[in-house]
Amino acid sequence: MGGKKVCIVGSGNWGSAIAKIAGSNAARLSTFENQVNMWVLEEEVGGRRLTEIINTEHENVKYLPGHKLPPNVVAEPDLLKACAGADILLFVVPHQFIGKVCDQLKGHVKKDAVGVSLIKGVDEGPDGLRLISDIIHEKLGIEMSVLMGANIASEVAEEKFCETTIGCKNMQHGQTLKELMQTPNFRVTVVQEADTVEICGALKNVVAVGAGFCDGLGYGDNTKAAVIRLGLMEMIAFAKLFCKGPVTPSTFLESCGVADLITTCYGGRNRKVAEAFAKTGKSIEQLEKEMLNGQKLQGPQTSAELHRILKSKNIVEKFPLFTAVYQICYEGKPVTDVIKCLQNHPEHIRQRGAAAAPRDGRGAGRKRTAAEPRAGGTGARGAGAAMVSGKQLADFGYKAFSGSMLLLTVYGGYLCGVRAYRLLQRRRERQAAAGPDS
Repeated sequence: MGGKKVCIVGSGNWGSAIAKIAGSNAARLSTFENQVNMWVLEEEVGGRRLTEIINTEHENVKYLPGHKLPPNVVAEPDLLKACAGADILLFVVPHQFIGKVCDQLKGHVKKDAVGVSLIKGVDEGPDGLRLISDIIHEKLGIEMSVLMGANIASEVAEEKFCETTIGCKNMQHGQTLKELMQTPNFRVTVVQEADTVEICGALKNVVAVGAGFCDGLGYGDNTKAAVIRLGLMEMIAFAKLFCKGPVTPSTFLESCGVADLITTCYGGRNRKVAEAFAKTGKSIEQLEKEMLNGQKLQGPQTSAELHRILKSKNIVEKFPLFTAVYQICYEGKPVTDVIKCLQNHPEHIRQRGAAAAPRDGRGAGRKRTAAEPRAGGTGARGAGAAMVSGKQLADFGYKAFSGSMLLLTVYGGYLCGVRAYRLLQRRRERQAAAGPDS
């Protein structure tokens, strides 16, 4: 029996970086067929077809220049030809195009094929949230897994060490996918909480837009750490509200969770474009053309889809950071509103109120009776779900560290300052011990 046939559906910078990994592994492992097809939406670059350039020079000169692809990666402009007979389909197209792609593929993929979504986004469905993996499953009838993580495409292509997370419902398929994707510098963890993994990958782009706004306004690492912490709270609250399965702490500690959030808020294109948006006043569409070489930005569009979902459930106010990003991008609100959002976030308002319990005519500081609801309404999965609090976040697995201090230490130079202070103290101690005449 031959190996499994692999096809990559998409050829942007991330798709091309993944093609480099999958192609190399397929060439050396008997589990997979040697040739890896990559579907390329045909276009001309310098008067030549992009597929011709990739197949002769083994480089995607438009979307991943400077990085050679394995010669067994074959660019194919015909979607149906690229995917014909594939056992494993890796979907890496902008999320707004996945429906059209799947409509073209319907009836043309193997029934027992396995799909993997590397697409970071969500859609709106009749019950609120609709995951991209669900769209693919519904349209093609194939089993789906997802791959998400702190993976900036250029760094993956440069083979700089990073981690990623595969979320799957079938662990046997998960191990096969791990074999296809893992390298010494691209380490893969497989978990079965696929929905949470996918939601993390989508929502972090919205938080990164908020982080970019803060950069554009000239705020420092302290402010960005607050954006990341509050954004993580909203991500967890959203997952608890909309995920069909369990939402466990360990998944947010994988690469798909806090690691991807940190990386995107400091090094991703959503942050970069949002910073330029705040500085220049140009539209998102104009900045996409100028800065992304024709690629689409995921954060703003995901914020619009989130807003429609939250509005349909009447819980917009429970997610103020997500809402602020949407309103700034699409409703003309000033970029400075992101700072007002942080200042008036329910997390801070609630804590301020807790310091002095309001008098209600029945005694200050009175304990809540069993018949009275907690603030925020009907619980994590009800329409009136409260924003996850700091205490809940701690209970959720983050008690071991302070997220904001960790971020500030890593990116803001806090650790260097501590070391410098300690060195200065030791020097003063030596001088004192040596005496005034030394």
